[in-house]
Amino acid sequence: MKKLIGPFKQVVTLENLPVKGAISDEQLVIRENAGVLVSNDIIEAIGDFDQLVKTCDQVERIEEDCVLLPGFVDAHTHICFGGSRARDYAMRVAGKPYLEIARAGGGILDSVRKTREASLDTLVASATQRASRHLAEGVTTCEVKSGYGLSVEAELKMLEAIKKVNDTHAIDIVATCLAAHMRAPEYDDSTAYLNDVLAKLLPEVKSRKLANRVDIFVEDTAFSVEEGRHYLNKAKALGFDITIHADQFSTGGSALACEVGAISADHLEASTDQEVALFAKADTVAVVLPGVTFGLGMDYAPARKLLDQGACVAIATDWNPGSAPMGDLLMQAAVLGAVEKLTTAETFAGMTFRAAKALNLHDRGQLVAGQLADLAGFATSDYREILYHQGKLKPHKVWKRGKLV
Repeated sequence: MKKLIGPFKQVVTLENLPVKGAISDEQLVIRENAGVLVSNDIIEAIGDFDQLVKTCDQVERIEEDCVLLPGFVDAHTHICFGGSRARDYAMRVAGKPYLEIARAGGGILDSVRKTREASLDTLVASATQRASRHLAEGVTTCEVKSGYGLSVEAELKMLEAIKKVNDTHAIDIVATCLAAHMRAPEYDDSTAYLNDVLAKLLPEVKSRKLANRVDIFVEDTAFSVEEGRHYLNKAKALGFDITIHADQFSTGGSALACEVGAISADHLEASTDQEVALFAKADTVAVVLPGVTFGLGMDYAPARKLLDQGACVAIATDWNPGSAPMGDLLMQAAVLGAVEKLTTAETFAGMTFRAAKALNLHDRGQLVAGQLADLAGFATSDYREILYHQGKLKPHKVWKRGKLV
């Protein structure tokens, strides 16, 4: 069944834009008085509404001024977790250092305790609530990591919860196994923990089809570059796509990502000109996470330098209970763009087709024939208003696979 949606005052297609490097706003294709013809979840055509309406019996008519963008893709989140870390946040903004917060029972291990204690149904319910908010704000595809279980049983519980949300929710969820978030508290040796994850957890994840992606936090407080190299090469041999939490506080992770062919390296707040140059030559997507900058009061990742050197830059929220509790992709991208001097085209690309590339998805993120009909409509007549309002102009209509949700 074919359906025509429109007319839209402007359709920002993001067609014919490069996957890597800088983009000028002059490269944007803006189609006016346009309609979107949808067939079986897929965009069949985008063209003049008055012409298309003559060829289609089913019409979903838009009565008000509306600018259309592709549905957003959030390529890095941790929205499946138990409990809250509000106490951590209050201590952090009061000037307490991380180690003091951890000694007081806070930090990642606090989320691990609460997630282990939470039932499967509780995790499904809370992750569903967060996914619904994301969808309402225009995010039609969302990556979700495990990583607050840190045991075979608890990690499988998290991944089962993520799968249940994906099976029942309109949003598309891409699951990532982040059992290598940090060493589990029951282990004294990081290598022994990673070897157990490789031997006992990842084969089970693969056999149950709970995730096709594996992530590791390469950092002084988590796992070394050498441990990351061994772990990722083994995971890759098991058939997983690989990605890395890289360069958040110290460098090394992004160089490893480019070396082992990771699909993305995420964070990059500590990346220097040397790491920027590596991304320019590699196919690894540089995923920047402005929510962490807000949550921890640290520097932004060097998005402008990355783009100018020719990297593929995606923008994601890192929505998590500790360092990035906000989870508002549009607001974070708009503010990042203002600070890092990103063009409107670069910001939109970072939330759409470039973010989809970070998830190894190539069927969404642009409004062109053959792509999924994932659409976000904004009540305005000028696409520039969307970032101008710095995240306060939210979508008033969202379609997932052509269905208004």
